[in-house]
Order: sequence, then structure tokens, then C-alpha cells
Amino acid sequence: MSIRRLPEKLVNRIAAGEVVERPAAALKELVENAIDAGATRISVRIAEGGISRLEVEDDGCGMTAADMALALERHATSKLPDDAIEDVTTLGFRGEALPSIASVARLTLESRVAGGDGWRRIVDNGALAGEGPAALAKGTRVLVEDLFARVPARRKFLRSARSEYAACLDVVKRLAMARPDIGFTFDHDGRRALDVQGGQDRLSRVAALTSRDLAANSIGVDLDRGEVHLGGVISLPTFNRGIADHQYLFVNGRPVKDRLLVGALRGAYADLLARDRHPVVALFLDLPAHEVDVNVHPAKTEVRFRDPQLVRGMIVGGLRRALDEHGFRSVQRPAEAALAAWQQEPVAPAQPATGLLFGHHAPREAPAVHLFGAEQAPAPGEITARVYDRMTAFAPAPLAGRAEVATAPPPEAAEHPLGIARGQIAKTYIVAEAEDGLVIVDQHAAHERLVLETLKRGMAGQAVPSQGLLMPEVVELDEPACDRLEAAAPQLAALGVELERFGPAAVMVRSTPAMLGAIDCTRLVTDIADDLAGYDAALGLSERLELVAATMACHGSVRAGRTLNVAEMNALLRQMEVTPHSGQCNHGRPTWVKLAMDDVEKLFGRK
Repeated sequence: MSIRRLPEKLVNRIAAGEVVERPAAALKELVENAIDAGATRISVRIAEGGISRLEVEDDGCGMTAADMALALERHATSKLPDDAIEDVTTLGFRGEALPSIASVARLTLESRVAGGDGWRRIVDNGALAGEGPAALAKGTRVLVEDLFARVPARRKFLRSARSEYAACLDVVKRLAMARPDIGFTFDHDGRRALDVQGGQDRLSRVAALTSRDLAANSIGVDLDRGEVHLGGVISLPTFNRGIADHQYLFVNGRPVKDRLLVGALRGAYADLLARDRHPVVALFLDLPAHEVDVNVHPAKTEVRFRDPQLVRGMIVGGLRRALDEHGFRSVQRPAEAALAAWQQEPVAPAQPATGLLFGHHAPREAPAVHLFGAEQAPAPGEITARVYDRMTAFAPAPLAGRAEVATAPPPEAAEHPLGIARGQIAKTYIVAEAEDGLVIVDQHAAHERLVLETLKRGMAGQAVPSQGLLMPEVVELDEPACDRLEAAAPQLAALGVELERFGPAAVMVRSTPAMLGAIDCTRLVTDIADDLAGYDAALGLSERLELVAATMACHGSVRAGRTLNVAEMNALLRQMEVTPHSGQCNHGRPTWVKLAMDDVEKLFGRK
């Protein structure tokens, strides 16, 4: 078969396959054009997930009739004034979007410049269908109808209208997050799904597009390294999601999905979240244009860095520093559903003084009511035959809490934000009184984090005190597991676990970390071997040892169900206040929650 030159119409359809794979891709190109045009307000309207209709209207600089005709030709753009593509600063630069979209749909382009007349140009699947004057304000309006209607092979691969709508909404959210100075509206089938005003600060815009609770449970990131700047908003580890769809990454204002950046994000939260939980983040990386190549993907959603290790180290280091500075914090406010679970006792209405109980004469003497252990006799003249005063003698329930007489005043919030211990509930939760509210601490989760931070200091060079076993314990494992333990023995010794090979399928444990106390050596070593095996190929030894440390911390922490005295409770609170990341356990769950005094008063109807 001889080589032939493809016709222009077929070339455009092939290009459309690269740029316009679904309605969301076409919408992304149109909104980026509006941003590059200097718009301050962008309105998006779609129907049936964008399959039947896409409309983008902006108040940007607009185009003349001649520029509109040129914009519909391939590789025609105003965004590259010279040949220096490496210095591009706009979101678009290839000049392929409009002709590619027009080759697989019916496209109506209307635009007007300031002081000029509006003009309309219609292209139907690559063929000019008409043009003429148009009435509109300064700016541009682009209408795309019946995408892939004449390309059934592409149309049948589109997803449902609901799925395509979700993809379109995600595109608009990402672009709106990148430009908080621009106002955006998004309508789907006549219903307003998104409306944000221009001129917002970055945190307000991110919170408006993700979760309103993010503002109160986030940490600001601001780091400079040479000409590279990293900024943005990251959530506390305790404010997380089950899927990674709330992670937004921007390079020079361009939304990207880069494996390097996603991997760096996982590294920053490595020992703060469970493997199936994900933080909410919006990171903005700004660096010189010549340090990043944006021309590596047709849709410009991927980038390539000149120095990827610098970028990864900056993200991991910047996020870890921010998390370390705010590591004590946890999600401050309990969930609304948890607050709603508190019940108020109904107040019984006043009863007439009839002396009747359910229509019968009630006895004149009723047993005295015991309130907090003090015997309260009825007041003289009081009618004691009321339903809610009569008490049935039940066996007293066993007390699950340990309380301290509240003689010491709560310390100042600035000095001791977790307050002073007042008791223990169900042998699991410590109740403390702070200056500004009620604090409840999960003793197991909190101590697990404290032990992990101590082990991590051991990995950093500060040896963890070990406790020699009176009789070394032999743990039998399969040979590959013993090989992995033997290879990691020097690093494990820094964590306080001293072991040596004992034959082909066993290891001998000579000491364990002193802070773990009396533990099951067989179970501990088995779990360590499993951690080393489970991440053998994916992570380096140091990263695997961090997971090992988390496993060891779980073994040695104060278990739920252990009764603590008041001194032990206060000691735990004071240690939490000075330990990094004590606001969340090793799995990303909060170790403590605070019920503000305002919320307490609301529960009792005082506010």
C-alpha cells in the first residue's frame, strides 16, 4: 500500500480524537480560552452531560471577524507571539482546540471586541454553515451541539450523561480553583450546580469548591526554594476522604495530574493516614517556565520537570513542615450527627394538685428521691404523687468511669489546650476539662501516636531504649521472611528490636523496645516480617521501616479497656501537647475531640 497525504477533514478528526475525547475535554479547552482572554466572569451551561449541548460565555477581550475565521484553522493561535514555546505562560497555545471541536460537532462562535460589532460564525462538522452579525456584549460565546453525532464509533464510547456531567463539573472546579480572581457559574439542564464570585482568596475558593468544613480543618502551605514557590491548602490528617478525588494540583496555574506530584503527596502523609484514606489538598507550584515542559500531553494535563527530585523534595518537605507545626491539631468540632445524638430529657408539664395517679387515689407518701447520692425529702405541701417522682428500685448499674473531685481549676488554654483530666469513661476515653470546653481523648489512639513518634526519633538517630529478654525467644517463620528480617536487623536494632538468625527458618529475639512493656514477641516479629514483605517492591527500606514502626506502636500502646488513674491521664495529656502529630492516630483518625462550651450550653437550651 502506497503512502498518501490525508485530507484536511480527516486530519482534523484525528486531532479531535487526541484533544476532544469526551465532553469534559472540549469544555476544558473552551474555559481555558476564556481565561486566556482575560475574562473576569465565565458562565458554563451544559445539557445531557455536555453530549447534546455545551455553552461557554465570557466577558474577555473578544475577537474580530477576521480573527474568528483564523481561530477556526488548525495551529492558529494568539498565545505564541514568537517561536519560544518553552516560555509559554497561557493555558492554551497549540491552536488545535476550536478546529478539532468543530470537526466533530456543530460549533457556533460569537464574539465582539470593545467598541466593535459582534460577529457569528457557524461550523457544522468541519464545514462552514453560515456567518453574520451577532448581538452580544463584549466577550465571546461558544456553543457546541451534538458532539460526535456523526462519529458513531466515538459516541458509543461515551459514558452516561450523569458520568459525563460529573467529569465536566470536575473540570470547571479545577479551573475555578486555579483562578479565584474569576467568577464562575455552571448550569446543568437548567439547574445551577456551581456559583462562585470573583476576587476570593485562595482558601475561601478551595473551601467553596470542596467542603465548607475545610477552612476550619486546614493548614496553609507557603514555601520558597530559590525561584520555586509552593503554596496552597492541605487538610489535617484527621480530615480525610475515602477516595483521592479531592486532591488538586496546579503548576503555574495549570491543573495537572502528575504521578510525581501525587507520589510526593502520599510520601508527605505516609505515616499519618491509613493506606485507604486520602487528604484534601490544593497545591499550587509556581516555577520559571523554562523549568517545566507543558508540551508533553495533547490535553496539557501532564507536565515534565527539569529537576523532578527538587520538586518532589520540596513538596514532601514543605508539607511535612506544615504538618509538624500544626501536628497537635485535630478536627476540632465533632460531627453534626454526633451532636444530634445527644438527647434532651423532656420536661414534664405541671400537673394539677389532685392527688390522683392515673385516675386513682395515689398514696400520700412517696419514697424520697436520691439525687447524686444525697437524700432529698419532698418539700412541705408538695404533692408527691406525680409519675416522674415515683422511682422504682433497680439494681445500681456498674460504674464505668473514674472521676476526680473537681478541685483544681482548668489550666489556661494557651498553656495546656487539652485541660485537666476529670475522669475516664468505659476504660477507653479520658474526659478532661479545658478552659474553653470539654475534651474527650481516645487513650489507645493517642498513646499509639506517642509511641510511634518516639520510634521515629529512634530511626532518626536517637536510639530507642531496649529491654533485654531474660530468656531469648525463638520465632519460627518461613525462610524468605527470615531473610528480610536479617537484612533489616541493623535498622530494627535502632528501634529497640534486637534479633539474629537462628537457623534457616527462625530468628531469635534478644530484646524489645522498653516502652512496649511485656508484649507477644512472636506476634510482633510476625507482623514486622509481614510489613517488610508487603512493601518490599514498592518502597525503600526506610519507608518500610516507618510502616514497621507504626505496627510496633500499635502493639505497645495503652489498650482500650485499661483503667488509668488521674495522674496517668494527666501525664498522657501533657505528653500529647508537646508531641508532633498527636492530634491523629497512625491511621488518620482523631485522637481527641473538643465540645466547646457554646455547644454544651446549646444542648441544655442556655443559648
